[in-house]
Amino acid sequence: MRYFLRRRIPPFDRVLFVESGSRHLAEDLLPGLYALYPRMELDLVTCYAGLPKGFREDRGRVYRVSGYAGGAGRARLYGEIAARRYTVGGIICAGEPIMTKWKWMLAARVPAKFFILNENGDYFWFDWSQWPTIKHFILFRAGLAGAGAVRVLATLAAFPLTLVYLLGFAAWVHGRRRLRHSA
Repeated sequence: MRYFLRRRIPPFDRVLFVESGSRHLAEDLLPGLYALYPRMELDLVTCYAGLPKGFREDRGRVYRVSGYAGGAGRARLYGEIAARRYTVGGIICAGEPIMTKWKWMLAARVPAKFFILNENGDYFWFDWSQWPTIKHFILFRAGLAGAGAVRVLATLAAFPLTLVYLLGFAAWVHGRRRLRHSA
């Protein structure tokens, strides 16, 4: 992840977009990007069979993760992507478990400035100046933001007590059974 410590947005010359969420999010985003950056080349990493509406094959490549299975396949994909020298990367984080490992590994390995697109079509840049947004995003995804936070924290606090109770009850039942059978 390049540019994490910089607020500057690099030029949209070479963009890698990881379609790791619902297809409609990519279909809403791509036409706007092509309109804003007419000279942009956008490559797509996807797990879907078809292409999103609005993707321009004449100005980008498609990488289907199904074609890069196994360790050797992943290494080949990382090598191909590294050779393309992206300036900007984008990933969808929409609360869906689609390509989770792929998107985070690509975000870690690709030396580009990344933006994160959520399920509402909102985005933010992944850099240090956005730490309050990133913190809220992580807390929200973990269920620790809003009204659900009290329930999650209560569950976490009750877990050790519940575990001790259940282990003690199991020991008591097995101990009584052993005493009954030994007598």
